[in-house]
Amino acid sequence: MSDIIKKDGYNFAFDPKACETCEGNCCIGESGHIWVSVQKIPEMAAFLNIDEESFIKQYLEKVGYRFSIKEKVVVEGEYDCIFFDREKKRCAIYPVRPIQCRTFPFWEYFKDNEEELKAECPGIISL
Repeated sequence: MSDIIKKDGYNFAFDPKACETCEGNCCIGESGHIWVSVQKIPEMAAFLNIDEESFIKQYLEKVGYRFSIKEKVVVEGEYDCIFFDREKKRCAIYPVRPIQCRTFPFWEYFKDNEEELKAECPGIISL
């Protein structure tokens, strides 16, 4: 159980090995925003071997003063992150994924919504 991740202030832990059998639940579902910091854009563009302007145009949408990763509509009401590969069940930019993705499932929201998180993520372990 050495791979289990815990974080102070949370009543659950996370087993990253569960990602191997998951359908990508944290990358699909309801529409939402996946925020990308301006500082992260050059790294992400370089990973995809494209220039920053092309990266922004192709993969991001401007929401107010911020950038969010675009989504693909699967069916009405169901969306995928544009970088989620349904066939391989993984993120195409995993090494350079946004901080929001890196910190999942340890989001402030889930401190009070653990049951919702458990329904979404098979790697959640109650403490």
